[in-house]
Amino acid sequence: MSDRLTVLKTYKLYVGGKFPRSESGRVYEVTDSKGKWLANAPLSSRKDARDAVVAARKAFGGWSGATAYNRGQVLYRVAEMLEGRRDQFTREVADAEGLSKSKAAAVVDATIDRWVWYAGWTDKIAQVVGGGNPVAGPFFNLSSPEPTGVVAVLAPQESSFLGLVSVLAPVIATGNTAVVVASEKSPLPALSLAEVLATSDVPGGVVNVLSGRTAEIATPLASHQDVNAIDLAGADEVLAKELEIAAADNLKRVLRPQPVDYVETPGIDRMTAFLETKTVWHPTGSLGASGSSY
Repeated sequence: MSDRLTVLKTYKLYVGGKFPRSESGRVYEVTDSKGKWLANAPLSSRKDARDAVVAARKAFGGWSGATAYNRGQVLYRVAEMLEGRRDQFTREVADAEGLSKSKAAAVVDATIDRWVWYAGWTDKIAQVVGGGNPVAGPFFNLSSPEPTGVVAVLAPQESSFLGLVSVLAPVIATGNTAVVVASEKSPLPALSLAEVLATSDVPGGVVNVLSGRTAEIATPLASHQDVNAIDLAGADEVLAKELEIAAADNLKRVLRPQPVDYVETPGIDRMTAFLETKTVWHPTGSLGASGSSY
C-alpha cells in the first residue's frame, strides 16, 4: 500500500458565522517556534475588518437581549466542545508556543477551565456591580449593567490560546459582540476556536475572528464609528498609543495593554470594562395618612 498524501488544513477567517477567505485573497506563512512551516493563514484586509463589524453589530441585539442564564448555557456548551477537541488544541498550542506536549495540555486544560469560569459569571455579574442605591426621598433608585456593544479585541501575541480566551470570554459573557484580531505570530489556535464556536450554540456574528498583521487590522477597527470599545491587549506600546488616539474620535472605551499573568484566576475587571451602568429612578408613593413610603 502506498503512503497517503497528507491532507493539509485550510485555515479561514470567521465572520458572521461563516468561513470566508480574506477579501484580498492574501495569506501569510505561520511557523512554529523553530521556524518550521505549519500553515498558510488568511491575511485580513481593512474590508474584512469592516465586514466583521457589520456582522457583530447585526448580532448584538439578539445576543445582548438573551437572558444571562441562556448566555451561560451557550458558553458552557463551548467548553464542552473544547474538551472534545482537547488533543487538537494541545498540538496547536505546543507548536505555536514551543511547549512540550504535557505543558501544552496543561495550558489547554486551564483555557477550558477559564471558559467555564466566565460561563458561570453571566448571571451573577449584575448582582455584583448593580443593585439598589440608598437615596434621600420617596424613590426607588436601581442601577443595572448593560453591554457596551461591539468590542474589538486584540488577542495577546504570546499566549495564543489561554490569553485569547481570557480576553474574549469576558466580552461576550456580558452580552457584547466581538471582533477578534488573533495573535499575528500564532493565529492557528484562534482560527480553530472559531470552528468550535461555529459548531456550538453561539449565534453567528457574536464572535468574528480575523488573522493577519495586527497593526493593519486594528487601525480601521480603532477608528470605526460603529465599534464601541477596544481591548489593546495584543498591541505594543507604540501601536497602542496610535490606536488610543484613533479611538478617541467616537469616544470608544479603551482597555490599554497591561502586564497580565493569564495563568492566575482573573478578577471581574475585564467584564466590567465593557459594561455601561443604567440607573432608573421610580417614585415609591405613599401609604396612609402618615405618608409612610413603600
